[in-house]
Amino acid sequence: MPLVSMKDMLNKAKAEGYAVGQFNLNNLEFTQAILQAAEEEKSPVILGVSEGAARYMGGFKTVVKMVEGLMEDYSITVPVAIHLDHGSSFEKCKDAIDAGFTSVMIDASHHSFDENVEITSKVVEYAHAKGVSVEAELGTVGGQEDDVVAEGVIYADANECVELVKRTGIDTLAPALGSVHGPYKGEPNLGFKEMEEIGNLTGLPLVLHGGTGIPTKDITKAISLGTAKINVNTENQIASAKAVRETLAAKPEEYDPRKYLGPARDAIKATVIGKIKEFGSSNRA
Repeated sequence: MPLVSMKDMLNKAKAEGYAVGQFNLNNLEFTQAILQAAEEEKSPVILGVSEGAARYMGGFKTVVKMVEGLMEDYSITVPVAIHLDHGSSFEKCKDAIDAGFTSVMIDASHHSFDENVEITSKVVEYAHAKGVSVEAELGTVGGQEDDVVAEGVIYADANECVELVKRTGIDTLAPALGSVHGPYKGEPNLGFKEMEEIGNLTGLPLVLHGGTGIPTKDITKAISLGTAKINVNTENQIASAKAVRETLAAKPEEYDPRKYLGPARDAIKATVIGKIKEFGSSNRA
C-alpha cells in the first residue's frame, strides 16, 4: 500500500468519532514496532518525524526509504502517512515533501499571527500541489520536543484559529489548549470549552500534541469534541528505555544490540497497541 496524506484519514476519524495516533520515529526499531502494531490492529497510523530525529537517522530521504522498505517487507495494508512534526520553516517543509513525506506540520506559532498566516499559506500552496496534507499550530504547547522548547502554555485564540483556517486552507489544526510535550508535572488541565468552540467554528479535525500521560477520560472527551489526531512519543521512549535497562541489568555481559533493542521494540509495539485501542482506531483501516 503506498503512503497517503493525513487528510482523508483525519476527516474520516472526525466523522466517525475516533482519533488516529501519530507515533514518532526515533530509529529502526520504533518504525518496525509502530508499523507492526498498526497492521495487527488494522488501524490507520501517522509516523511523526521531527527535524532532530530525521537528522539522527540520516535525513528525510533515509526515513522515507526505511518506511517504504518496511511496509513492503511487512506487507502493510493499512493507511500510513509520514508526517514532518514541528516543521520550523517553509524550506524544511519543502525538503520533507521533496523527499517523499506525505504530510507536514508548519509550526510558525512563535511568529506574529500575520507571519504565521503568510508562512503557513506558502507551505499549503506547495504541499497541496503535490497532494500533501498540512497541519498548523496556534498558541504554545509547553515542554520540550527535540529542537522545540516552549516555556509555559499559551492557549490558542478561537477567532485567530478561524482566521488562520480561512486564510491558509490547512487540513488540520493543532490549537494549544493546555497539553505539554514530555512528561506532565501533576495532572494535565486541558481547555475543553475552547476545544469545543474551535472545533465547531473551524470544522476541521483538531490535533492534540503531548498525548503522553493524559488520562483516558480526557482523551475520550477530546475525541468527542473533534480531536482526530493525538501525538505520542514520550510514552514510547520511556517504554523502550525501560526495556533496554532491564535487559542489560539482567544480562550485564550482553553486547549484541539485537538482544536488547529487540525487547525495546516489543515494548514500543505493546505501548502503541494500547494507544490505538484507547484512541478507538482499531479496525478502522
